[in-house]
Amino acid sequence: MIDVESALNFYRVMAYIVGVMLLVLCAAMVVKYGFDSDTMVAIVGPIHGFLYMIYLVAAINLGLIKARWSVGYLLLVLIAGTIPFLSFVLERSVTERVRRRIATAS
Repeated sequence: MIDVESALNFYRVMAYIVGVMLLVLCAAMVVKYGFDSDTMVAIVGPIHGFLYMIYLVAAINLGLIKARWSVGYLLLVLIAGTIPFLSFVLERSVTERVRRRIATAS
């Protein structure tokens, strides 16, 4: 179960990082379209994209390999990195689900 716990911790870190970067990207989009300056989007966009790919790997590692979630739940978790605030909400759900599974396995 140590593998599951470490996969959960990595997922949680990535969920927060991707969630924050997505909010920064949304602010960059406001600057781009509201103030006609696309510099911030040009910087933040690729960073968020790269971090989102790491988030996908973390979620697949946790959900598909370690915790064995259903495909529907895994897809919801994967999409959460593209909808503002959803990664924070699902991080809580994922943490509770995995910790319950660890507790029942012990």
